[in-house]
Amino acid sequence: MQQPVAIAAESGPARLRGRGPKVRAAVLAATLAELAEGGCAALTVEGVARRAGVHKTTVYRRWKDRESLVVDALTDLIAAEVPVPDSGDVATDLRELGRALVRWLTSPGGQAVLAAVLSDTLRAPEIEAVKRRFYADRFRRAEPVVTRAVARGELPLGTDPAEVVKALIAPIYLRLLITAEPIDEGTADRAARAAVAAARAGALDRPGWPSTAATLDR
Repeated sequence: MQQPVAIAAESGPARLRGRGPKVRAAVLAATLAELAEGGCAALTVEGVARRAGVHKTTVYRRWKDRESLVVDALTDLIAAEVPVPDSGDVATDLRELGRALVRWLTSPGGQAVLAAVLSDTLRAPEIEAVKRRFYADRFRRAEPVVTRAVARGELPLGTDPAEVVKALIAPIYLRLLITAEPIDEGTADRAARAAVAAARAGALDRPGWPSTAATLDR
């Protein structure tokens, strides 16, 4: 049986102590391993603590509930696996961001985590809150790609960063989750071109911002 890649945590008799980076890393790695193994509905703080080699009170000192624990584990994982580029060109940045997302979604680790989260949505309604918090964090992290492009004059002033990121990832997730089509770098490249074109046309402006498209039509 194939084991999940890059998300398994080693367990052993030795216990970690304190609240430093090593403890945090061990707890988050254990959370991902528990998530991939049993899904969100079955994940418990006790199970995570046992796998990480810490006492459950150590976990509760940093995370108030298991939802916060899952969000932190996922956001840290994606921050490492899908870094936000800064090439000085928005088309290049969005293309690289999309390609990194495709690489992660098609990796064994990405597939395991995605399957665990999706399979638990109906059994554990709180997973919807986890997903909202997770994507809000991703939009916040990717926002500089758009704000830098606006500052350079590549995109209109009213461009909404979150809408640009949504326009980038939507075709990727559509193929992966809805139409069951393969995704690859070409998928990411087409999504990036479409997102840039829509933003430059003013179709992705902030709510209430004077329409760039309407201004161009005058």
